[in-house]
Amino acid sequence: MDTFKYKGRNKRGEIMQGTIESANPQAVAAWMISSGISPINIQVMVSAFEGKSPWLREFLGGGSIGPKDLILLTRQIGTMIKSGVPIMQAIAGIQKTTVNPALVELLKEIRDNLDKGVELSAALAQHPKVFDDYYVSMVRVGEGSGQLEEIFKRLFEQLEFERHMKMKIKGAMRYPSFVLIAISIAIAVLTIFVIPVFANMYSKFNATLPILTRVLLGSSRFALDYWWAVLAIIGFTIYAFRLYTDQPKGRYNWDKFKLKIPIMGRIQNKATLARFCRSFATATKSGVPLMQAFTLVSRVVDNAFFEERILLMRSGVERGESLLRVAQTASIFSPQELQMISVGEQTGDMESMLNEVADMYQEEVDYEVGRLSESIEPILLGFMGVLVLVLMLGIFLPMWQMGQVMMHPKH
Repeated sequence: MDTFKYKGRNKRGEIMQGTIESANPQAVAAWMISSGISPINIQVMVSAFEGKSPWLREFLGGGSIGPKDLILLTRQIGTMIKSGVPIMQAIAGIQKTTVNPALVELLKEIRDNLDKGVELSAALAQHPKVFDDYYVSMVRVGEGSGQLEEIFKRLFEQLEFERHMKMKIKGAMRYPSFVLIAISIAIAVLTIFVIPVFANMYSKFNATLPILTRVLLGSSRFALDYWWAVLAIIGFTIYAFRLYTDQPKGRYNWDKFKLKIPIMGRIQNKATLARFCRSFATATKSGVPLMQAFTLVSRVVDNAFFEERILLMRSGVERGESLLRVAQTASIFSPQELQMISVGEQTGDMESMLNEVADMYQEEVDYEVGRLSESIEPILLGFMGVLVLVLMLGIFLPMWQMGQVMMHPKH
């Protein structure tokens, strides 16, 4: 079925226009007449992105489905199922009110698959870039248990939690990034505009300059004469870093290193643990088999180091070890969290305990991000102080020495 854009006048002569999904223009006209609208124009809606290459569609904003779109879609489906709306009708209703062309196309493909008798989880699995294994497995469990309404509610809460954690991490990175960018721009301005002025002045004197001054002047001269080489080195470094982190070993080493960075590593570690605990609790509570839950959650945490540790925990459970034992072996939990896991295992209420651990980590992440500026400002001020000291000693010390010689000439 196609989507048509219609325009007409009602009995009062007022313009009535909108969109409707129908088999053909004749059916749209019949609906308009039955609704008391005199048709003026009926035409098939064509997406502005139709016929364009995928990369151009994404650049123009018509080829991407972001986290907010997925969260809203999950909430809408869950609400409609809760209201007793059949899944086909729910997807159709959401499709009519969606403004994102990429999401409209996605929902259309899901509806086509459902029309062919494919299960919802299988239809979602055909779009792995939007619905990951965790999402699909949760929906499959909901279909098998008849609890799709509850599953979509938990998925919505999980996605909201994931988005909150990612926003906190981005917020934590924003302040130091801006400061480092400002420092880099200041260094570039000094190198290109300030230091050359002093270099010209010092070249008129036949004095022996301090080594620090010679290093600064040489660096400035190299940056000006071989700027293309500097840009090439920067570009190659970025390319090599991305190439390295795209490899499994490189990604593992980088993800492990990120957790050791002062201040930022602590926030990253707590946010990742919160995501693991929340995802694992949601999966097991929804009926996902324990071994499968470990595998799915290992991919959700988005950290190769934690992924390996979680898979080690799964191997330990497969050997018959207790969850507390494998958690201790993984060495990613503090004694306090291990104590809570022990209580949860003994009481048989592991999901609640893991959710409490996740809530605790979330609060700690919020607190850490809130006081990030207080924690990182001394480090940044110290770095800027060293930079200013180097510039003062390298640029102004020779001037001071020359001034001393001129005021106290040797006879």
